[in-house]
Amino acid sequence: MTAPKAPAPPAVRVDAPTEERNPRSLDIDRLDTVGILRLINDEDTQVPRAVAEVLDAVAAAVDFAVAALRAGHRVHYFGAGTSGRIAFADAAELRPTFNVPEGWFCPHLAGGPEALWQALEEVEDDADSGAAQVRECVAAGDVVVGLAASGRTPFVLGALRAAGATGARTVLITGNPRAPMAAHVDVSVGVDTGPEVITGSTRMKAGTAQKLVLNAFSTAVMVRLGRVHSNLMVSLVPTNAKLRGRVLSILVEATGLGEDVCATALAAAGGELKTALVGLLSGAAVPAARAALAQSGDRVRDALALLSDAA
Repeated sequence: MTAPKAPAPPAVRVDAPTEERNPRSLDIDRLDTVGILRLINDEDTQVPRAVAEVLDAVAAAVDFAVAALRAGHRVHYFGAGTSGRIAFADAAELRPTFNVPEGWFCPHLAGGPEALWQALEEVEDDADSGAAQVRECVAAGDVVVGLAASGRTPFVLGALRAAGATGARTVLITGNPRAPMAAHVDVSVGVDTGPEVITGSTRMKAGTAQKLVLNAFSTAVMVRLGRVHSNLMVSLVPTNAKLRGRVLSILVEATGLGEDVCATALAAAGGELKTALVGLLSGAAVPAARAALAQSGDRVRDALALLSDAA
């Protein structure tokens, strides 16, 4: 005999701008293809302006993350569905772009890695799972960033509450400025992108806003930690032919010297881009350039200043 199905959890109606009906897209199903695309594009143009309104809050989150990483702690992302996938992508891209040490940025997705390519929507309602993951891997001094377009995703809120109890700094990134959890985190980034073109489809404007916020957040952290010189990614890991070419391009751009000179310096530095750059800009030998970088926390400008003072 088949066991009776457990009753479905009660329905929840969310009070959030992302759940409202968009008056501008009521007739989207009557438009031709170009008309549909123009409407979506017009709505998307609102997203950067909405993000611009919350940059002070993003800056506070950046400062928390910089302080945590400098002190040997970590940054954790918690999300479900689209939010979690965006978080995973951001964390994955930091290592090749900025040579981020393993464990600096730790993404946690409701449902685990399987949810990256398969929708497991029910797992987002498990607050205990979010809290359990925090208890397993988050320490006092870490920073926990929760992403929830609606502002009420139980998996994310469970993680944020548990993180606060451990002594971690907490950040909520949401498309709902009215989210009740905003009052219980250290920083709330409430991006009001308004109602979606397709009502409730937060993979659209709300997801784009989260992508913009995380891009800005993690990139600003990298700049503050000296993993960028000028606007050049001098910490990148050259894992393919294109990136190996980019390493040479960076040296040429930063020094104004010829490619052959830069290639020779890079080889002498054992492939270490920053060492070669400091050596070329200062005239220092490889051991001195490497020592100056070590003394300056791997920051090119500070290493150059040390070598200049010692000259």
